Amino acid sequence: MSEILQISKVSKIYKNKFQALDDVSLNIIEGEIFALLGPNGAGKSTLINIICGILNFNYGNITVNNFDIRKQYRQARSLIGIVPQELNLEAFETVWDNVNYSRGLYGKPSNHQYIERLLKELSLWEKKDNKLRELSGGMKRRVLIAKALSHEPKILFLDEPTASVDVELRKDMWEVVKRLKNTGVTIILTTHYIEEAEEIADRVGIINNGKIILVDEKENLIQKLGRKILKIELANPIKIIPSGLSHFNLILNEKKDVLTYIYDTKGKNTGITSLLSEIKSLGIQLKDISTEQSSLESIFLNLVKESENELVRS
Repeated sequence: MSEILQISKVSKIYKNKFQALDDVSLNIIEGEIFALLGPNGAGKSTLINIICGILNFNYGNITVNNFDIRKQYRQARSLIGIVPQELNLEAFETVWDNVNYSRGLYGKPSNHQYIERLLKELSLWEKKDNKLRELSGGMKRRVLIAKALSHEPKILFLDEPTASVDVELRKDMWEVVKRLKNTGVTIILTTHYIEEAEEIADRVGIINNGKIILVDEKENLIQKLGRKILKIELANPIKIIPSGLSHFNLILNEKKDVLTYIYDTKGKNTGITSLLSEIKSLGIQLKDISTEQSSLESIFLNLVKESENELVRS
């Protein structure tokens, strides 16, 4: 598969000496959905804004479909669409006029047939004559996607696409993104919702403190780094975890009646047998035991914590 976006050793340092990006390298494959995860201030939006020409950068190179975003700005920018977090729309324009106008901004000739197809794909056709102020928040976000796709870009950036929308609408938007991928659009999204990446992404990248700390296929990531969680429900609550169990790194819930033990399935010794034996010797009675596979969320949190610990040590 060909790489449609190539980011090589990109750094961004602001005038106050804050380094927002530190030697970032990343390649995006044509036709994939790539989810970029990271805590607030990790560098997600900075990276997107640089690729889209909104921010400058100090070092490195970026090419979009082999066009250098500095030397061949117009060609590179024409291949990119971006859907920002903010719902900034012209309230008194109609959906149809707004999307057509956006296409004209890129110097593209009118193509009513394409715009009609686009609005139908995004379930906006019935709203084409509505003024934007008459639309719900979810519909306005769809209009933002239509505007970003109006000039037929090859890459679509979605910056927190389902922020501040309810769960039902979020799942609806996931289906929209999947359908866009089927039309050949490469999609890069930033998100705080781990389940969003788990649901729709092909690959996942994790960024923290301006550095890419991991990139992998979503399924490979879960398989390689996923751990299992052992939930031990106690017959009676305990005040604290006994000192005899301290070396197991257990977590006690708020109700004090469930112990959580995370273990590596690929390790030579999971420690479960020793743990249960110690619990029995302490006279703690068990009510139930269950296991579950760790999610992308737990993997993400562990990796971010590890990268922050490394930063402190350095």
